[in-house]
Amino acid sequence: MTEHNPPAIFVADAAGLDFLNSLATPVDEPFEWLNDGEGLIQWLGEAGLVPERRLQSIAKNAMPGELDSLAAQARSLREWFRGFVREHKGKPLDTSALEQLEPLNRLLARDEQFRQIVTAEEQKGATGLRWSTERQWKSPDALLSPVAEAMGELVCTEEFSDIKACEGHNCTLLFIDRTRGKKRRWCSMAVCGNRAKQAAHRARAN
Repeated sequence: MTEHNPPAIFVADAAGLDFLNSLATPVDEPFEWLNDGEGLIQWLGEAGLVPERRLQSIAKNAMPGELDSLAAQARSLREWFRGFVREHKGKPLDTSALEQLEPLNRLLARDEQFRQIVTAEEQKGATGLRWSTERQWKSPDALLSPVAEAMGELVCTEEFSDIKACEGHNCTLLFIDRTRGKKRRWCSMAVCGNRAKQAAHRARAN
């Protein structure tokens, strides 16, 4: 599958936040990875949320404009969830947030997952049989199901107190701070962290 966007950014340590980071300002100008259907397909593949063969099949069989419409839905979903995360980040998430999550629960209710018994040989050193969770991919709309699942995982398994926004100038990236002492400040020390050090050095020099 031909890539028409630069590689996406995955620094959040949580797929639900990586989805929010599909619109970001890595340098000075905002960049939209979900700009159209092709961009959505590319991002889902890079994120590992949908098997490559499924993406290729859906892209091949989609009606004209169908994936572009789906990308617009994905952007709308993302911005709704961004508002939720920004409202609640930095503090514990409690049950009072459930009502706000009704749109996500409605999307999750559309999913068609099922379990199959398969051989375990794909896992290194494993033998015998194992459970595998599979998903029906009946239409392009199903591509939003693993995204919704990643968002649900963020809500139900992560500490919202540990969600932070990068302190870099103009940077909009979000991440989970898993460091000891919870002192992470940057999306990446190599990018925003280094820029901050250089800015501080220039300020001291002046």
